[in-house]
Amino acid sequence: MAPTATHITEYDRAAPDPAATETATFAVGCFWGPDAQFGALDGVVRTRVGYAGGTTADPTYHDLGDHTEAFQVDYVPEQRSFRELLELVFQTHDPTKQTRKTQYQNIVFVETADQRDALTGFLDAKGYTTDGIATRIEQHPRFHPAEDYHQKYTLRNKRTLTDAFETAGYDDEAIRESPAAARLNAYAAGHELPTDTDLGITDNRTVYSP
Repeated sequence: MAPTATHITEYDRAAPDPAATETATFAVGCFWGPDAQFGALDGVVRTRVGYAGGTTADPTYHDLGDHTEAFQVDYVPEQRSFRELLELVFQTHDPTKQTRKTQYQNIVFVETADQRDALTGFLDAKGYTTDGIATRIEQHPRFHPAEDYHQKYTLRNKRTLTDAFETAGYDDEAIRESPAAARLNAYAAGHELPTDTDLGITDNRTVYSP
């Protein structure tokens, strides 16, 4: 069963307001995969992909300059901690190695004092130091959203899932910021969803226990 416009709009209306969330920014290679992977997590409300970590004023996919492909997640701290996000980030790459190609480097961006404390505690528990790993640790820079065709990339290639957004009158920015789109992008990529996901899809991927 495919989602309807009503499923989409009601899900987004019920989602936590941006003021109730915090934002985390990471880079772990091509941004399509983690955008979908993190969109499946309970406590993650919105996701988006873009470019960060460099000095180029207006990076684009074909003129990236010194930026790296990155992704952001808006999460509810009471449901999903920054440390839990770090756990998954460090599972997706080897922190003792770094690719030479700037576009796909591994970076943890730290925006707040709480995130810095969580990162310090996480590294200590793993026996790492910021100077002893290859993963870059940087202060949160300006984040440049990627082109529309990169946002929710896997979802955009599933017409049966995107029809509802068109019917509901969503433009590209609305799809990028839609909690429903984050969930359905994860679903389209094969990830299991939280049990409270009510988007009109009924198969064995609607049960998720992280």
